[in-house]
Amino acid sequence: MSEIAVTVRPARAEDLDGVVACSAALFAEDAGARDPSLNLAWPREHGQARFAAALDDPDRLVLVADDGGRIVGHLTGSLTGPTAMRPVPVATLGSMYVQPGHRGQGVGARLVAEFRSWARGRGARYAGVTAYAANEAAVRFYRRHGFADRSTVLETVL
Repeated sequence: MSEIAVTVRPARAEDLDGVVACSAALFAEDAGARDPSLNLAWPREHGQARFAAALDDPDRLVLVADDGGRIVGHLTGSLTGPTAMRPVPVATLGSMYVQPGHRGQGVGARLVAEFRSWARGRGARYAGVTAYAANEAAVRFYRRHGFADRSTVLETVL
């Protein structure tokens, strides 16, 4: 399908199976190749409840990329703050996935643009996202969309 056929919109309860499927694909494709400590079954075991709770939370966002009734991508986000330590609201892009057959068509860019618009509308001053350093394609994508390196997380196996 073409980019124009795909609609980016807030998720509804009837979209949750598709959101869980996208989340499971993200876990398998991204974390499955890069993080042996992650529970790859989490989306199937806990995703439905987690995403359902987010639908009614004004400080959380679940977007879907809908291609004629089929969910082909998702994005989750949240808003925190202000706090005493960081006295401005901050939005966090929690996860994003676009099915391989829909990549390169602007779907991810549209999901990020909607996230940024939502975050600005909720008063966020900054937005952040975490990507595996080894996922060079994701890092390039987020940099193209205005995200820049701010900190580095270093880990070791014990």
